[in-house]
Amino acid sequence: MNIDEYTALDATALAAVIASGEITADEVAALATEAIARVDEEVNAVAEGPFDRPLDYAADGRFAGVPFAIKDLVCHAAGVPTRMGTRLLGEGLVPPADTHLMARFRAAGLATLAVTTTPELGFNGNSEALAYGSTRNPWNTAHSAGGSSGGAAVLVAAGAIPIAHANDGGGSIRVPAACNGLVGLKPGRGRVPAGPDSAEGLYGMGTELAVTRTVRDTAALLDEVAVSYPGDPFVIAAPTRPWVEEVGADPGRLRIAVHTESWAGSHVDPEVTGAVDAVAGVLEAAGHHVERRTPDIEWESLLNANHVLWSSFLAGSVAGIEALTGATAGPENLERTTWACVEYGRTVSAIDLGIALAAVNTVSREVGRFFTEYDLLLTPTMNTPAPLLGHLDANADLSSFEWTTRIFDTCSFTSLFNQTGTPAISLPLAQSAQGLPIGVQLAGPACSEAMLLRVAAQLEDAMPWADRRPAVHAATLMSPAT
Repeated sequence: MNIDEYTALDATALAAVIASGEITADEVAALATEAIARVDEEVNAVAEGPFDRPLDYAADGRFAGVPFAIKDLVCHAAGVPTRMGTRLLGEGLVPPADTHLMARFRAAGLATLAVTTTPELGFNGNSEALAYGSTRNPWNTAHSAGGSSGGAAVLVAAGAIPIAHANDGGGSIRVPAACNGLVGLKPGRGRVPAGPDSAEGLYGMGTELAVTRTVRDTAALLDEVAVSYPGDPFVIAAPTRPWVEEVGADPGRLRIAVHTESWAGSHVDPEVTGAVDAVAGVLEAAGHHVERRTPDIEWESLLNANHVLWSSFLAGSVAGIEALTGATAGPENLERTTWACVEYGRTVSAIDLGIALAAVNTVSREVGRFFTEYDLLLTPTMNTPAPLLGHLDANADLSSFEWTTRIFDTCSFTSLFNQTGTPAISLPLAQSAQGLPIGVQLAGPACSEAMLLRVAAQLEDAMPWADRRPAVHAATLMSPAT
């Protein structure tokens, strides 16, 4: 297998080639290791690695031997340092055990070769942490890779690996998927295990999965990791059949609402709205009922809740790091906006937190009501294609509220579905005149992952993206032969 053949395969196809004996898992790992190193020189997406050999994995798993990376946040592997994007952790904290999700990744056969970059403690729509330096977009290295799963998305988009772990507390799977031309599903709350270190991430707004190049890889991985463990705060309804069987299944005739105006009132690029309109036309031609509608969102209430919840969460995370390491947090080891959020978070009272959670309940009820009238909501993923590096500078001199506002003005279509806990997926259905990917988001009600995957696969067939390749790509950085 040469590098062109390797980068052309998604995780499902690569697993099949390895299982056939055409190439060994060790040979694939060697190819991927070199690809990661070459790509990383151009885009700075690796926080740790590539490792000399993959972390242990099950040889009989669905994805046995498929190269993989975990994000340097939340999910962690025993013995592998984690820095969470912050200088506060120095060379990193070495966890003694896997998280439940990491155990599922190993059981699925994924061959973890690296840890990928993230913004400091995940609170950014960009990935330019001072702990690692700027992660650059492979389509145009002057532009952002998105965040907070920026490093993961860059390695997958650039062909170094076919699939990578990602997580999402305000758009952090979907935003980098949009910036880099990938599939990014944020599953519903409780679908993927967050334990044992936490019950539910970020007051229930955070969830885990991956970024991929194909809808079928997303579905197949969800089949492998969507399990519950004793002590989980709740158990979500199981699917009626494997999610991978939804890929290619007839979605039926759905009621689809379309909304392209930012709930924040911030600017939306005409190329982005044009992309959404084009997708709406394809869906209508496929037989779906499509019309312009939106839930009635009180943006200021949502923004204020995000400010309280994110700031108090960051303050709690920093307190946990201080307790584990003995370090003292401050402006010398935290970026300015992180420190501003931590300082504010330390002042948040139980009453403030209760008011924020009540606002989340209000918006969740409105979105729930909306989805009794419509099956899906179609929106942009981001207001614009990937912005220039530095647009979301976490070391800027901003208050915690100014920083929260800047993030959610830029990424105004994603955070709603973190607050509601309902699933949403970003698909790479268009490109800008400059050649940057444009992501389009589909969101649905609780437990609608199957429907989202059916429609995503329908769009993948109608508007294929597999032949697009960024400027920075493993196939152009390495010799054609292994």
